[in-house]
Amino acid sequence: MDWSLITSTGGMPSSHSAAVTALATGVALETGLDSPVFSVAAIFAIIVMFDSTGVRRQAGEQAIVLNKLAGDFQRFVSEAKGWTHKPDKEKQKELKELLGHKPIEVFFGGISGVILTLVLHFIIH
Repeated sequence: MDWSLITSTGGMPSSHSAAVTALATGVALETGLDSPVFSVAAIFAIIVMFDSTGVRRQAGEQAIVLNKLAGDFQRFVSEAKGWTHKPDKEKQKELKELLGHKPIEVFFGGISGVILTLVLHFIIH
C-alpha cells in the first residue's frame, strides 16, 4: 500500500470535514432530510470539504514554493537545474508541506462527523 496517499501534514481525518458533516447530520436528525435547513447544511458541508481538498491545498503548495524562493534563492537555483532529472517520488517528497487535506482525509473526516453525531444522538435521545 502506498502510505503517502493517507499521510500529510494536513491531518487524518480532516476536522473541518468532521465538523460540517456532523452539523449536516444533526440538522437531518432534527429537521428531516427534506428540510430546507438540511439542504443548506449539506451544501455548506460540500463547499467546505471541496475547499479543503482543492483551493486550500493548492494555496499551500504555492506557498511552499514561494517560501523556498524567498528563503534561499541561490540554493533553489542550483537545485532547479537538476529538478527535471529527479524521480517523481523525490519531487513529491520535497513538496510535502501542505496547507489543505488529501481527498482521503476529507472522506474519513466526513465519515467521522456522521458516525459521531449519530452515536451522540442515540445516546442523548
